[in-house]
Amino acid sequence: MMTINDVRALAAELPRAYEVLVRDRVKFRVGRIVFLAFSADETVMGFGFPKEEREALVASDPGKFLMPRASDLRYNWACVRLAAISPAEMSELVLDAWRMVVPKSVAAAYFAAPIPPARPAAPPGRPPQA
Repeated sequence: MMTINDVRALAAELPRAYEVLVRDRVKFRVGRIVFLAFSADETVMGFGFPKEEREALVASDPGKFLMPRASDLRYNWACVRLAAISPAEMSELVLDAWRMVVPKSVAAAYFAAPIPPARPAAPPGRPPQA
């Protein structure tokens, strides 16, 4: 079960992304473009998604995905129930929505960045190095 705080932790790390509060609803933007938005009760997340593929997404799992409200149908937008998605699904939805609104060079640099290596485990009997 995902919460807004789980999403916030990922979205806050994305280049050019920032959080705003609009009419008591949390949204994430790049510039002036919203790529994530939450319902007032923070149980549903709206996210950038190609409108040509939206109906297929909702039909694939109607218990998880929702169509946006009628006024948002003209946008590249879909909605998901946070309680119904896993951490991996949340990450994929957030990153794909963000990728839709940033310049291709920014997304390419983010995904090309090397993952920091894990620290080697300390030998038995020795404390780990700080």
